[in-house]
Parts: sequence; structure tokens; C-alpha cells
Amino acid sequence: MSSSQQHLIFVGRYATVDQPGILAFDFDETSGTLAPCGSAAGVVNPSFLTVHPNGRWLYTTSETNQAQGGISGGVWALRFERDAAAVTITPLNHRSSNGDDPCHVLLDERGQWLVTTNYTSGSVAVFPVLTDGSLGEMSDFDQHDGSSVVAGRQEGPHAHSATWTPDNQRIIVADLGTDQLFVYDFDHSGGKLGTPVRTATRPGSGPRHMVFHPNRRLVYVANELDSTVSVYDYDAASARLREQQFVPTIPSGTGESLVADIHLSPAGERLYVSNRGHNSIAVFDVGEDGQLTGVATPSCGGNWPRNFAVSPDDRFILVSNQYSGDLAVLPVDGGAEALGEPVGHAAVPQAACILFVHAHE
Repeated sequence: MSSSQQHLIFVGRYATVDQPGILAFDFDETSGTLAPCGSAAGVVNPSFLTVHPNGRWLYTTSETNQAQGGISGGVWALRFERDAAAVTITPLNHRSSNGDDPCHVLLDERGQWLVTTNYTSGSVAVFPVLTDGSLGEMSDFDQHDGSSVVAGRQEGPHAHSATWTPDNQRIIVADLGTDQLFVYDFDHSGGKLGTPVRTATRPGSGPRHMVFHPNRRLVYVANELDSTVSVYDYDAASARLREQQFVPTIPSGTGESLVADIHLSPAGERLYVSNRGHNSIAVFDVGEDGQLTGVATPSCGGNWPRNFAVSPDDRFILVSNQYSGDLAVLPVDGGAEALGEPVGHAAVPQAACILFVHAHE
């Protein structure tokens, strides 16, 4: 099969140390089918993954905590290789994340630094990527403080994700617990975080994940707790963010639901957001000015869409449905329905993260 039709995908799931927590699949972008082609055990709860730009190294969180498992969180480096039959995944090393429940990992565009956010303890840690792909000693750490208005969810800081600014010079961390966006200058020579510039979000919004518009000026923030998306103008000169628009991701009158993931289509013409509880993908048209117009909220094809990915050819959305324990392949429809019924499924118990790697022969 030609490289234009086949893609390698990694999936992370909540798993014990002896269960396969990282799974590999071949995805056929012509038919929308998924075929398993490898797995790896040895990491507890590899709930979020990222791949090095060289296409050989894989990094994951180990989402654990002292209270439940007696082990603080960790980050792992792994090497992967494939032959005609399968993908082989081999651990390189791991480091403590210096906090509880790391839920996100991020590499800079050159693959020299790894950033992780510890959700429960509300902190950010930075690690160098060494020449063999392994992780060096932690180079910097920042502990957030504060709280917000939602009882039981915002009693303290909960750093949920980090995103590089388009110039690769700053990191924006979404803190769900404090309703703040922390913008850090980043020193690439030593892996150091500057003093953050803080932007307060709307009380009770719970910022979770974000994505930049191709114009490099607008950033879309998925707000978990009030089921909205906020559109911010990013001022690169001052590192300030200013809200321009916020829109709901679920119809009014809907029962309890929590936003999870957010992605733009490859051309930046549509924005997608997953709703857990409502079990849907909110679809928005992105105007020339970057403003959002709601299109539809079709089904996610399962229960509890924690994470999803848009295929490189923009023909499918692949959803990791945590509670139904599967991946659903939804065809993209340019019309009013936005997404069609699933054309493929793969069983993945407690699916948490799905990641396209690259096309391959």
C-alpha cells in the first residue's frame, strides 16, 4: 500500500504495569480501517503521548499519584521501530515528573526539551532530550498557586496542558484549577522557564487544552468545566492574551458534560472540540477573521471522548472513547452534518490518547 494511504498511529490508555498501555495501529485513510501492529507494557497509565520530530522516539506520561498508588507521576522515553510485520516499542528511561498525575507532554519543535504538566499537584516540569532519545535530569520546575469557584474541581491549581507559541519561544500552560493561562518565556540554552505572565479566564471555565490558528495570532482554548471555547488574541510583544469570543460546545439545556480535546482541521477552516457526557464532537466553522460559527454537535461514536485526532488528509476524525473502550473512525462531511456515522472501530479499553505519527511504506 502506498504511503499516501497508510499511517501509523499510537494510542495510550489507562493500564497497569503488566498490561499493554501503548498500542500501535495502521490506519488506512482510504477505507478508514484500523489494524493493530504492535504494543508495549511496562508503563502505568500512559495517558498522553508525543513523538519526536525524528520519527524514532516516543514520550509518554505515567499518570500516577502518591495518594492512590504511592508513586508520584513520571515521564518515559521509548524508541520505536517497525518492519514489514510489526512495530516494536522499547523503553529508554524514565524520570519522576516531580508531581502527581502528569496528564500532558510536549516537545519543542526541535525535539530538544520535553515539558510535562502535573494535573493534581498543579505544576510544570522541563527535561532535556539527550542524544540517544533518553530524558536527562529535570532542568526546571514551576509550582502554580491559587484556586477558583467550582467546588471539588478548583480547590487548587491543576495544570492541564502546555502549548508552544508559534515562534517556539514561549509556552502557554492552561491551569484548570485556577482559571488562568500562564505564559512563560523559555530559555532554550538551559531549559529554563521565565516568570509567567498570567491571564485570568472566566471564573469556572476550567481551561484544559488549546490550539493556535494558522495566522499565529489567535488561540482557541477548550474550557472543560463550562463547556465552552474561548478565542484569544495573542500579543507576541507583551505575552498577553485577550478574549475575543466564547461559544458553547453543547446545546442549551444539555445535562452535565465536560469538554476534553480540541483540534483544527489541517487547513484551519474548521475547529473540533470533544464533549464527554454529551458524547459528541462540537464542530465550528472558522471565519476569515478567526471567529467561530457553530455547525453541528454530532455523536462521537462512543462514550466519553477523551481525546481525538484529525487525519492528515482531513477525511476522518479518530476518537478515543474512554468509557466505551474503543477508537471510532468518523468520516468528515463538509456539509451541515459535519461528521458521519463511524466507518471503523478498534477495541482499546480505557482509551486516553490517539496520535498520528507519519506516513510510511
